[in-house]
Parts: sequence; C-alpha cells; structure tokens
Amino acid sequence: MALKPTIYKFNVALSDIDANRYLDLNLTLAQHPSETVERMMVRLLAFCINAEDGLEFSRGLSNNEEPDLWQHSLDGQILKWIEVGEPSAERLRKASRIAGLVQVYTFNSKSDTWWRQSCAEIEGLGIEVWQLQWQEIGQLAKLVQRTLSVSITISGQSAFVATDTGSAEINWREMSAD
Repeated sequence: MALKPTIYKFNVALSDIDANRYLDLNLTLAQHPSETVERMMVRLLAFCINAEDGLEFSRGLSNNEEPDLWQHSLDGQILKWIEVGEPSAERLRKASRIAGLVQVYTFNSKSDTWWRQSCAEIEGLGIEVWQLQWQEIGQLAKLVQRTLSVSITISGQSAFVATDTGSAEINWREMSAD
C-alpha cells in the first residue's frame, strides 16, 4: 500500500517590499512521503518569492516531468519553471528549452558540492540558481504545524518569517561560477 502525502494548510500574509506586492494567500501543500519538511518549506518560500498570477504548485515529486512550481501563460506556454533541490544538468537543460525562465532553489548541506559539480553545464543555460542557507531552513522547519498562519516579509534577498510559535530569517544568494 502506497503512503499518502501529508497535507499542510498555510494562511500567508505576504509582504514583498521590493516588488510592492502585498497578498493574503491560502495555500495547501501536499508533502510527498519522501519529502522532508525542510524541502516543503523551501517550496513555500519559492512560491512567495515568485508570487504572481498563474504561479502554481505542480505534482512535483509525484511526476518526474513537472517542476516543483510553474507558471503558464494564457495560451499554455511555460513562462517559469522552478526546481527545489539539486536537479540534474540534463533536467535543467530540458527545462531551459521549454520555459521562458528557469530557477533553482538549492538549500541543503550538499548544495555547494552540487554546484561545483554542475555549474559548468548549467552556467550557459541562462538559469538562475539561488542558494538558501541550510541552518536557516532548519530553523524555519521547526515552526511548521499542519495548519499555520504565517507572515512573510521579503526585502532584497532575505525573508523574515513569523508565526505564533516563533520566527526565522532566511537569506539567499545567487550562485555563480566566480
């Protein structure tokens, strides 16, 4: 018998200072049985960082042909393809051929090693690769509950996340070959 996903409900008060975007979001995330809470929370953060009309969670880990998040145009073209973790260069090459913009949010303790091994193949594809700090994501994961009201304030390459049980600050930086 297959394991079922765990469902989380987030009421997010999003304030993106730089983009002048202020939204109230009711998001439901299904945590795949093989997915960690940390990875799920990076998916939530990636959604908030990129919040735009048409952006949605895909079937992700349940379907190898889809990214974690994507945005389609009204005529069905893929405008944005967002991966979480350390995808293969081949997967990113394919995504760069079918999407207008490809982004990767890498976050775990192995992301520096993944980048060193993959950057030569990825650099020429025009893909944005963002690294979030593992320790900060760990702090964020400790705040998670099945139903959670959360305030997320984004400014620059930083997000301040506050819940009734605590807060965490998450910073990210763009990876480059330099």
